[in-house]
Amino acid sequence: MQPSLDLVFAALSDPTRRRILTMLLEDDMAVTDVADPFDMSLAAISKHLVILTRAGLISQEKRGRLKWCKLEPDALREASVWMQGFGQFEAINLDAFERFLEQELADFDES
Repeated sequence: MQPSLDLVFAALSDPTRRRILTMLLEDDMAVTDVADPFDMSLAAISKHLVILTRAGLISQEKRGRLKWCKLEPDALREASVWMQGFGQFEAINLDAFERFLEQELADFDES
């Protein structure tokens, strides 16, 4: 069963969660590394990760003592396909979207 689009769009509505997804574009990350750039508790970041996981946007797995997060882009593809169905939107180029997110990450790293 695929996560509902409601969960995907709700997860994407928060800027912290979008920033986490941008960070995960680069590579898988340990939860503690995901939390580092944020001015919030590990518990608060964990809540954001749960929402992203339930939406199918990331997966988490335990490797040794650490929990790791991995971007799962299929949920974004399904949202893109849904939006294209309206016809009033231009087709979303996922490669261009990925480049946009990579640029966002680069801009974030510079600040």
